[in-house]
Amino acid sequence: MRLRILGLVGATVLLVLVAFAVPLAVLVRTVAIDTALSTATAQAQSLTPLVATADRTTMEPTVALADDRNAGDVSVILADGTVFGAPAPRSDLVELGLRGVSASTEAPGGREMVFSVQGAAAGNSVIRVFVPDAELTRGVARSWLLLAGLSLVMLAGGLLLADRLARSLVDATTDLSGVSERLARGDLAARADPDAPAELGVVARALNGLAGRISELLREERENVADLAHRVRTPLTALRLEAEALRDPEESARISAGVDGVQRAVTGAIEQARRRGGEGRAADAAAVVRERVAFWQVLAEDTDRAVTLDLAEGPLPVGCAPADLEACVDALLGNVFAHTPDGTAFGVELSGRPTGGARLVVYDTGSGLPPGTDPISRGVSGGGSTGLGLDIARRTAESAGGRLTLSGPPGLRVVLELGGPQH
Repeated sequence: MRLRILGLVGATVLLVLVAFAVPLAVLVRTVAIDTALSTATAQAQSLTPLVATADRTTMEPTVALADDRNAGDVSVILADGTVFGAPAPRSDLVELGLRGVSASTEAPGGREMVFSVQGAAAGNSVIRVFVPDAELTRGVARSWLLLAGLSLVMLAGGLLLADRLARSLVDATTDLSGVSERLARGDLAARADPDAPAELGVVARALNGLAGRISELLREERENVADLAHRVRTPLTALRLEAEALRDPEESARISAGVDGVQRAVTGAIEQARRRGGEGRAADAAAVVRERVAFWQVLAEDTDRAVTLDLAEGPLPVGCAPADLEACVDALLGNVFAHTPDGTAFGVELSGRPTGGARLVVYDTGSGLPPGTDPISRGVSGGGSTGLGLDIARRTAESAGGRLTLSGPPGLRVVLELGGPQH
């Protein structure tokens, strides 16, 4: 953008300078020629009375003096061929002057001017003035150099002003781009310079207003989610009391553990809703996956499901919060129990990535995905559920710099790539 503005201004200034400088240069040369010819004409006219009336004795020193004072050649040619002053050839133009005709013409090395003097007793005489090219163009080169220097100064000044203008526009545009990228990364405190030039200032103020409105909406959404999650605590407390009242200690402990898990999920939802993006975004994938797999193994035994585990030893740091990773693992394992019949085997694999982070694989031996469905789309489910499980896993993977891929049938294989923590 900056180079384009400089090019446009430079071309415009150059065209304007050419439009004025070229005619002015031609005018300077024309004026110089006219001045030289006018001086020569005045010199010849001053000699005309002398040539017409004086004798040869007086004429010779006067013409010689005029020739010395003139930058060109001044000659007087009488009817009998006598020449006073500078030597002069008897050219066609001189012959024409002897016949009573004054004229001028271009000659090699300059311009020849002939003035016919009539009325003398001895016949017509001729005053010849030869103006050399150097005299015709005296001062023209210097004027042209001055004009060229002035043009360059004006061009440089125009480019300097254009550069300052372009720099201000480019800096303002770059600032807007940087603020937009920061907002896209979740930095809602980013603001553009409202004093940016021209329309960019309007865009900056609009972008700041949009960022402020987004911040308000997100704050309201966080509070609504936190309030909703907090309301769940009351029935959970009642459920815990009922679990503790069971006579079977094992059954009571199992149900209490489930209630504790739900309680942790609710607490995590409140904390996640109220914390800002980027806070607490680091978890040990090995520890979290082991803990959640141990929880679901109890239910797997109750439903006669064979479980195959291949979990790498930790730590395996990943770039997401522990609560988010727990919800992700629960969503993937919960889908296995929700969408496959009892007795369907499944497996969990966890390994590190060469570039940092972890790779989690959850697979089962069920019937796979229903045809024609997109289970990753939020709210879409082929099994009558909310359709949020795989979307939660996808968003967790993307927030950690990874991705989610599905394959099958036979069965369903979910591969979750998680990037390392961002420092």
